[in-house]
Amino acid sequence: MLGSTQSLVARYDVALLDLDGVVYLGEQAIDGVPQALAAVRRAGMRLAFVTNNASRTPDQVASLLQRLHVPAEPEEVITSSHAAAHFLADRLPPGAPVLVLGTTGLLDAIAERGLTAVSSAEDGPLAVVQGYSPDLDWHALAEGMVAIRHGARWVATNLDPTVPSPRGPLPGNGSLVAALVHATGLSPEATGKPDPTMHAESVQRSGAKHPIVVGDRLDTDIEGARRVECASLLVLTGVTTPAELIAAQALHRPDFLGADVSALLNSHPEVSVDGPVVRCRAARVNVHDDQLVLAEDSPQPSGPDNGSSGESDGMDALRCLAVAGWMTADRGGHVRSVTGADQASRTEIKRLGLDSVAT
Repeated sequence: MLGSTQSLVARYDVALLDLDGVVYLGEQAIDGVPQALAAVRRAGMRLAFVTNNASRTPDQVASLLQRLHVPAEPEEVITSSHAAAHFLADRLPPGAPVLVLGTTGLLDAIAERGLTAVSSAEDGPLAVVQGYSPDLDWHALAEGMVAIRHGARWVATNLDPTVPSPRGPLPGNGSLVAALVHATGLSPEATGKPDPTMHAESVQRSGAKHPIVVGDRLDTDIEGARRVECASLLVLTGVTTPAELIAAQALHRPDFLGADVSALLNSHPEVSVDGPVVRCRAARVNVHDDQLVLAEDSPQPSGPDNGSSGESDGMDALRCLAVAGWMTADRGGHVRSVTGADQASRTEIKRLGLDSVAT
């Protein structure tokens, strides 16, 4: 995990923001996010809204963001539909018929790339493209299956098993794709996050030179950033829990950690490792026999380049625990427990939901 003496808005030019679980849940803005993003823009960072959800058009996404008091233009929105359509346009002849299993967002993206959207296997599609749609039914899946069995190239906009909602996780595109995987015995090519196709589309459309990916999912947002060597910020407003972060494998480890997108406005403290001891400002974790023991030290003096100055953002203990967990995994171990050496540390572990964790 990296430290930064600069705020992230000063260090990177564009924030590639995931939407579900980062900016909003369902159609409700996450508390404080509109105000934080307004401050990010005032500080000079540009925003791009990057989502694996292929159900909405950029116009619809921008309109939703505006209703949630997040100013946005359609040109700032990049969806997995864009990536899938670009991927197919590079591989099919102009005007080629493509069977679309999805909504208007996917239909518009296919048309933008000069391909012809069809709805039946009888139209001889050269490809099937499948994106998230809450209204996808058996008849559409049946058409897709027939086309795939007749040799059509099958592309999924993404394989996310769930989508966040105020009611908790709900079935996502990956769950709907799984029905056709089970029925056909085949698997699609996926172009959304974490595939590099999605990142390339985002960088191209946003004009980013030095971007940072901001997301709530380890297996899409963070892995996608890792695969193209782009910086990443994990926020805890969506699906990832502290326990999942501590157990993350190499491809799923973020560079920076924040409670929410306001972390873009801050500098980030250095996490130091000295043998079995991990420190971040006043937080300290001792690793002993696959057990992580959290303690609170006296504040460490800040040096000119260690990023440790400033007040704690409430993430220092988790930063230490995450790095300690990754160290344990990298040496072939398995975290068996997370405990506190004092009452304050035990309270923090409980706050993070780690008091009964065996990751």
